Amino acid sequence: MTPTRIIGIIAGNGVYPATFIAEARRKSPGIRLVVAAFHGETHPSLEALADATEWVRVGQLSKLIQFFRKQGADQAVMMGQISPKNLFDLRPDLRTLMMLARVKERNAETLFGAIGDELAKDGITLLPATTFLEDHLPGPGHVCGPVFKKRQLSDAAFGFRIAKQTSALDIGQSVVVRYGTVLAAEAFEGTNACIKRGGELGRGKEVMLVKVSKPNQDFRFDVPVIGPDTIENCAAAGVGGIAIEAGKTILLEKDRVAALCDQFKIGIHAV
Repeated sequence: MTPTRIIGIIAGNGVYPATFIAEARRKSPGIRLVVAAFHGETHPSLEALADATEWVRVGQLSKLIQFFRKQGADQAVMMGQISPKNLFDLRPDLRTLMMLARVKERNAETLFGAIGDELAKDGITLLPATTFLEDHLPGPGHVCGPVFKKRQLSDAAFGFRIAKQTSALDIGQSVVVRYGTVLAAEAFEGTNACIKRGGELGRGKEVMLVKVSKPNQDFRFDVPVIGPDTIENCAAAGVGGIAIEAGKTILLEKDRVAALCDQFKIGIHAV
């Protein structure tokens, strides 16, 4: 049977790529999914879920694009994180070097946008990272776990304002707050490190993680994500609430997240 669509998946770490594959197959029978996997990042189990897999190093853009073209993929999605250590240990091929030479500011938006431009040169359209995952974008209000109290709603609104400003400056999309005070702001170290630092400074169930999208977020990449690891890290750090942006934050493994929120008494509220 001729596939209805062929989509290339640029797969980083975590459960995000596997969630996408499951939803894509459920919503688009006959779809063909081919994965560009990164050594030291992509979980090996993803290979069994894909129709074809090519293992590459971070920075091998030519090999990645050639694989997609060979497989007939004219669309691609980018999902899952790449560890900062691998970004610092980048060994770029010639195409990546030429791309980097054109990028003046090296942040997530400019780098991923440049990759999107390179894909487009070869006739491959980069799709939103929310494709097929609309059911995983919670609407406004209580999501799971204990319902927020008045004080928590106030901190959620405060943290939302601050995180919108830090994300607009390309610093990070998460903050940890308590009683109207910013305990930690996410930067290059990532959300989990921000959670740990904020929890150490304000240990107690009143501490809250707030995660938002950037103003004018490019949903082809760098979409805010909450998953089981987030809940477990919050529990370990003593963070008792999570505020996310309604309709713009992906909730991965929803049932497991809900169970963990009940177990650890951590509420999630969508602003």
